[in-house]
Amino acid sequence: MSQPKYKIKTGDTVVVLAGKDKGKTGEIKKMLMQDGKAIVGGINMVQRHRKPSMQQAGGIDNKEAPVHISNLALADPKTGKPTKVGYRIEDGKKVRFAKSSGDVING
Repeated sequence: MSQPKYKIKTGDTVVVLAGKDKGKTGEIKKMLMQDGKAIVGGINMVQRHRKPSMQQAGGIDNKEAPVHISNLALADPKTGKPTKVGYRIEDGKKVRFAKSSGDVING
């Protein structure tokens, strides 16, 4: 089974469009391609209770939970607002660009 294609990728700065963290921005740490989700730094924080063991002490950890990609939009490099992503050919290379401003993204 082939992996789905998404217009955002690891390292992109994104804006959350829906949910408890709506309006916040963060950088994508990891893409979970098969689930259609991404882990975004500082977004969708949850608490995990850890039982003590021989190797580690017990306690409560805060960590990021995955966010569905449909709830994320790429942040425009100029304004920081959500934008759609387009593709074009520049100097023989395919590059991503922000549709709202026309700026090339990580290109």
